[in-house]
Amino acid sequence: MSLTCKILASFLLIFAVSTKGEVSENTKVIWGRLDHDINLDIPGFQMNDGIADTRWDKNKIKIAQLKQDKPPYQITDTYVMLKNGTLKIKALKRNDSDVYTVSVYDSNGKNILEKAFDLKIQEVVSKPVISWSCTNRTLICEVAKGSDPKLKLFLNETRIKESHQKVITHKWNSKWTASFNCVASNNVSAQKSTVTISCSEKGLDIYLIIGICGGGTVFLVFVALLVFYISKRKKQRRKRNDEELEIRGKKVTPEERGLKPHQIPGSTPQNPAMSQTPPIPGHRSQAPARRPRPPGPRVQHQQKKRPPPTLGKQVHQQKGPPLPKPRVQTKPPCEAEENS
Repeated sequence: MSLTCKILASFLLIFAVSTKGEVSENTKVIWGRLDHDINLDIPGFQMNDGIADTRWDKNKIKIAQLKQDKPPYQITDTYVMLKNGTLKIKALKRNDSDVYTVSVYDSNGKNILEKAFDLKIQEVVSKPVISWSCTNRTLICEVAKGSDPKLKLFLNETRIKESHQKVITHKWNSKWTASFNCVASNNVSAQKSTVTISCSEKGLDIYLIIGICGGGTVFLVFVALLVFYISKRKKQRRKRNDEELEIRGKKVTPEERGLKPHQIPGSTPQNPAMSQTPPIPGHRSQAPARRPRPPGPRVQHQQKKRPPPTLGKQVHQQKGPPLPKPRVQTKPPCEAEENS
C-alpha cells in the first residue's frame, strides 16, 4: 500500500471517529419505567418570547408541536406538550422505546437548538426473595420481575457475588451466623432484602443418612447373595458325590457280589472259646459224668442225630451268665440187659 493511501485511510478513520463522537454527544439516553409517565426535558433551554416554534419528532415523525399564539398539537393523547417545551409521555409501553428529537426555532425561522433523546424502557424489579438450607449450606437469592436485573449479594456489608441473571446461588460455612443482603437493580429501580442466618450442626446431614442406609442395604444384599452362592455350591457338590457313589455301586464286579453281606474279605472267624463269657466267681460247675460208649452203629446214629451247635447259636445262647448243666444219667442199653 502506498503512502498516499495510508494517509487517506487514516484521515477517514479520524473523521468517522470524530463524527461518531459528535452524534453520541448530541444523543442523550433516557431510561423510562414501564407503565409509568416520563417527561423529556430540554437541558439548558428556557422558553422566552423570541421562540416561535418548538417541535418534537419520533423517528423523524412529528408527534407534538407548540407555536406562538396557537394551541399545542399532539398526535395522540399519549403525548402532551408543556409550555416550557417539555414532552410528556403517559403510561410508557415497550413500543415507546425510540429516538425522540426536539427542534427549536426563533421568530426568523432559524434553528437555534436541536437535541436527540434515546428513550429506553425497562420493567421495575421486584423485591428479591432469599431462601436457604442449612442441610446443604446453600443460599439462593431470586427476583421474579424486572428487565435485565442485576443481583448483588453481600455478607456483612461485603460484596461476595454478583450476577446479571434472575437467580444467584451461594454456598457458605455452616458454622457461620451472619447477615446476608441481596440487592436487585436495573437502570430504573432497585430493591433490597436482608436475612440473618444461623445454622447449628446438630443432627446428621440428610445426604449422609441416605448414604449410610444405601451402603447398609448394598452390604446386606451382598451377604445374602454370598450365602446363597455358597449353599448352592454345597448342594451341587453333594449331588455330584451321590451320583458318583451311585455309578460306583452299579459297577460292582461279580466276585464282590458273590460275597455274603456278613463276610468281610480278609477277616478270620472268631474263636468260639474267646467269645464265651467266663463263669461267675463262686459258682462251681459240675463236670458231666462220662458216658459209656454204646455199640458202634447206635453211637454213630446218635452223633449224627445231635450235631454240635453253631457259632451263632452259641453266641446267642451265651449272652447272659452261664447256667449250671444238669447231670445226665445214662441208661443201660436194652439189648445188653436182654443178652444178660
